[in-house]
Amino acid sequence: MNSHQLSNDPGQQALYTLIQRSITNAGGWLGFDRFMALALYAPGLGYYANSLRKFGLTPESGSDFATAPEMSPHFGCTLAHPVREALTVTGTDEVWEFGAGSGALAKQLLDALGDAVQRYTIVDLSGSLRARQQETLASHAHKVRWVDALPEQLSGVVVGNEVLDAMPVQLLVRKSGVWHERGVVWREDALQSEDRVTELRPPVDVPGDHDYLTEIHSQAEAFVATLADRFKAGESATGKGGAAFLIDYGFPEGEYFHPQRHMGTLMCHQLHKSDTDPLQDVGAKDITAHVNFTGVALAAQDAGLHVLGYTTQAHFLINCGLLPPLVDAPIAEKAMAQKLITEHEMGELFKVVAFGTSEWEPMGFAHGDRSHTL
Repeated sequence: MNSHQLSNDPGQQALYTLIQRSITNAGGWLGFDRFMALALYAPGLGYYANSLRKFGLTPESGSDFATAPEMSPHFGCTLAHPVREALTVTGTDEVWEFGAGSGALAKQLLDALGDAVQRYTIVDLSGSLRARQQETLASHAHKVRWVDALPEQLSGVVVGNEVLDAMPVQLLVRKSGVWHERGVVWREDALQSEDRVTELRPPVDVPGDHDYLTEIHSQAEAFVATLADRFKAGESATGKGGAAFLIDYGFPEGEYFHPQRHMGTLMCHQLHKSDTDPLQDVGAKDITAHVNFTGVALAAQDAGLHVLGYTTQAHFLINCGLLPPLVDAPIAEKAMAQKLITEHEMGELFKVVAFGTSEWEPMGFAHGDRSHTL
């Protein structure tokens, strides 16, 4: 039995009880976004709030998936260059990281940035992950602090690697030409999905009348709008600006809502395998959706930020100097770093979008900027 088979685990049972109660309190039907929030973030019980190991390179470690900083330290070392540039442009010496995972990216950035960063603030809801981060970042303890909410004003550089994809989404389903919102019910001692007719629509028309499943990203867009408000408040109070680099897998709107993408992008991750059933083994696996980068960029722009660039992870990292240090690197190290930029690994599917309180061109978008596709 692996560590994720938790049918008899009291924590998982408590999570199911909480979800059942939430369904009852909602009148018997809970929107998928509210279910996803509980499954991932219910205090002490949800996937990101419990003690299960999440991040690692192999299933033998008990982990579910690997992010770029776990794959290669060259990710954080390279990202440090545009972060340093952004600290200079904004006149600040503080980095904010959302969802810092194992702490690997924070350590790589702090090691590389040195005195350019005087304070590194991690915004993370998970107590168990926080303990692991504290261990990883012990050598930088004098600079690092943890908060579980954004302050009213914010200055500095924000980094978010694979944060937007874990924000709860609403599910829309077109069946026989009629749009429904998908929710969760408790029936026959099990969680089941149930669709209800809705006025909600995708942000663009999806041609055709074939059955179609997709996601609406209200929470990710609200997060970016809130970030913009806090940046502007910080600028008003201190005269210092803000910038954000968000890295994730996803598409611009035209690709996201393509008529052929009729199965949506919702995906679960457990022990380095993927499945599409978020109602099974709740609390023991990750639930994610690809990012609609057009929606995120519009939310930032509407809230008063400048969209500084949008490109693939491959273009971004190459622009920021990934390749020269690899020339003399050992073969194994070189191979792992190459995964960050090869098309069939992370290079093409993963994108980077940047926002700022002032307009400038970060080095990461010098070549291959795709802002025109948003």
